Amino acid sequence: MQMRKLGSRGPMVSAIGLGAMSFGGIFGPTTETESLACLDAMVEAGINFIDTANIYGMGVSETVIGKWLASRRPDVVIATKASIVNGPPRSIDNSAGHLRTELEASLKRLGVERVDLFYIHRREQARPLDEVIGTLQSLEAEGKIGGYGLSEVAPETLRAAHAIHPCTAVQNEYSLWSRQPELGLIQECARLGTAFVAFSPLARGMLGATPLGLDQVQDGFRVQNPRFMDPNFSRNLARIAPFRDWCKARGWSVPAAALAWAMGAGDHVLPIPGTRRADRLREWLPLPALTTVDRAEIDTLLPAGFAAGDRYGDHQLLAIERYC
Repeated sequence: MQMRKLGSRGPMVSAIGLGAMSFGGIFGPTTETESLACLDAMVEAGINFIDTANIYGMGVSETVIGKWLASRRPDVVIATKASIVNGPPRSIDNSAGHLRTELEASLKRLGVERVDLFYIHRREQARPLDEVIGTLQSLEAEGKIGGYGLSEVAPETLRAAHAIHPCTAVQNEYSLWSRQPELGLIQECARLGTAFVAFSPLARGMLGATPLGLDQVQDGFRVQNPRFMDPNFSRNLARIAPFRDWCKARGWSVPAAALAWAMGAGDHVLPIPGTRRADRLREWLPLPALTTVDRAEIDTLLPAGFAAGDRYGDHQLLAIERYC
């Protein structure tokens, strides 16, 4: 497995991480046994970077990762997040009290004294950014976190935050069907020495090894997402089909090619595909070495903006910074 640096001040990590949102049941029922097997497969594949959050299953994801850490004692890098309050109503809280309380709860569930990376899951627009970064800087100075991250932010927020205290990583959605970060954020991360962590690089399952059926996306998240509603869903399946044929002709799995494409956006880009199943994780590898010609052909098959439907529904847009 290729290794990359988690920001200029962070540790070396596998070029691909594991997004652990699925462990919390967001994309369908899961079991502890299934999640533990997936984590074992992750280590076997050479992946050492795990991304989770306090709200993934309301602590379920962190708890199962904590049990795995306690029983296996692996050498891995852990990232988690806080600031989304599910409510009702759903809100964002970047206050020092909330971030500290949630971090302490995460550390307890994970069974660790420190996490390598701690994100504000969303920015609370009404709260001064210097106050928020000051809180994160204090947590870093206390040894509770190795560095801080920002999620779903615009380049200007990164610039402002980094000027207060260096930002380790920014995590935004990025894949063949969600390419907004190419309009400045990926470039700004490179300029500042900040890692760009690409979540949903497999388009929430649309770039998996086999095509999804409409019945498979009736979970809590995707069922209300415009890209997974017909007629958009059927249009997206049809538009991705030629890319599937292209991958098959080369003997590559679709997810492996999609991940290799995302990694090609820069040496600081770290895709974190998510799954709860060991067999799905094994479909990601080996990664092909894409040539300039390969990337040009992919852009022809799946040009920027090919997806039908918005990446979020209106109800999912709380605190998402839109800069384009």
